[in-house]
Amino acid sequence: MPLDRRLELHQLLPALVDDGLVTPEVAQRLATLPASHSRHPLECIAAEGPCLETLTQWLAEHVGQAYLRIDPLKIDVATIVPLMSYAFAQRHAILAVAVDAQTVTVASAQPYITSWEAGLAQVLKRSIQRRVANPQEIQRCIGEFYRLAKSVSGAEQKVATPGTADLLNLGASDQEADANDAHIVNIVDWLLQYAFGQRASDIHVEPCRDQGRVRFRIDGLLHDVYQFAPQVTMAVVSRLKSLGRMNVADKRKPQDGRIKTKSPTGAEVELRLSTLPTAFGEKLVMRIFDPQVLLRDFDQLGLSSDDQQRWQAMTRQANGIILVTGPTGSGKTSTLYTTLKQLATREVNLCTVEDPIEMVEPSFNQMQVQHSIGLTFASGIRALLRQDPDIIMIGEIRDQETAEMAIQAALTGHLVLSTLHTNDAPGAISRLQELGIAHYLIKATLLGVMAQRLVRLLCPHCKRAMDDTHEASGCVECRHSGYRGRAGVYEVMVMTEHLKALITPGADVHALRQAAIAQGMCSLRMAGMHKVKAGLTSLAEVLRVTPGDSVTNPLLVAR
Repeated sequence: MPLDRRLELHQLLPALVDDGLVTPEVAQRLATLPASHSRHPLECIAAEGPCLETLTQWLAEHVGQAYLRIDPLKIDVATIVPLMSYAFAQRHAILAVAVDAQTVTVASAQPYITSWEAGLAQVLKRSIQRRVANPQEIQRCIGEFYRLAKSVSGAEQKVATPGTADLLNLGASDQEADANDAHIVNIVDWLLQYAFGQRASDIHVEPCRDQGRVRFRIDGLLHDVYQFAPQVTMAVVSRLKSLGRMNVADKRKPQDGRIKTKSPTGAEVELRLSTLPTAFGEKLVMRIFDPQVLLRDFDQLGLSSDDQQRWQAMTRQANGIILVTGPTGSGKTSTLYTTLKQLATREVNLCTVEDPIEMVEPSFNQMQVQHSIGLTFASGIRALLRQDPDIIMIGEIRDQETAEMAIQAALTGHLVLSTLHTNDAPGAISRLQELGIAHYLIKATLLGVMAQRLVRLLCPHCKRAMDDTHEASGCVECRHSGYRGRAGVYEVMVMTEHLKALITPGADVHALRQAAIAQGMCSLRMAGMHKVKAGLTSLAEVLRVTPGDSVTNPLLVAR
């Protein structure tokens, strides 16, 4: 095939048929299509069924060039956009994806068009490394990256050259960009849509001395996304605060807010906002809540069938306290909301008191704690008890007064669900005692405790079998981390008469743990090892996330 000629559909079809990617019947139908300069030949073929990314990988092998699956999180957009103009990138359908002192790596879906290489190499004074990439991804990234760069540049031009933020005024600046400026609006819109597309659970907007930065948490780990000038960062925070109905003028105290918006697929998404004053300005974190979490069942959350039976036996009780424990970000909210969704029938009055309300759900009544007017967890529970409730969910037991009110609610015939921050299920007993709850009240009210963690799941595209287990390998699908998605591991401790007998003043948590495991409780680490044996996660991930198990040796389970 001569140089500087576009790929033609009829020229690719015989090889695709030979390699089994296209059937002769499909090839015959495609051969009758008129030539199109607006669509890449691979896009026409993908419309008949084959995956476009698979076709792109085949094309790279067919022409003898390196293949690249574009991962936007691996591209430093601020660095690569200035390398060529939007018009040049669009005209040649190419995208710079990486640059160093000697080379520029450029993605193209037209391996036989090379006329742009010499001129670009001369202007950039670097050699060109070509990669074959998905034509749709190239076009999408060209549009998104250059539109974002234009908005950032436009916002920066409206403020003075950024200097070091004033440590005494917490980063306040008279040169802050207008939060309602069209450029800032575009940046925020891109930020949210990009986060949804990357499966982020949290967005961090962080002011720093010289540059503000944006990071996404994906599958539990943070990834750098973009850097803005300090003034632009402040304007982005102000814009988000405005959308979240927060006080934009007050930058000196923490605030909470929420935004309801839509994902690129049209699904409704809620974001919970939290600001924190730092030395260089306000830091903002957005937790992204997927409403689909309310539609998940316990299988999707990761509970084993035995743990589901134990948990549901507890939640079917008419009165008592059930606790979910674990650190922040361990999935307690998902567990509680899934449980409440199942319990909230037309025959019961289910009320919650939360700080903040994580997700708005019309099937039960939710109340927001407001410390500024004296509406605390304890006073909220007191008010709920006068609302004829059957089931009460308390967002978190943080202090003695809240714990006492929860006990009182359980003693007066209500089912109470709440959370505690402890390392494991037996640790909830000592935590309640530390909060001043007498051991006999714990015996009388506590139905059980479930501790949980989230483990990353091995990427199904690249996980590698090792003896009786699997381990992370890494591929383009999982950004070379070896993991994609997360699931819960749980330990469910049901309070039997034998366990209650061990609850004494200064109860021995180790003895409680031994007795609970003897009665069939599966510890967090053992639950993780079962997922290792099932090929869902790795031994290293379980050891990283779960606390040590001193009763048995869980390493034997993985063998």
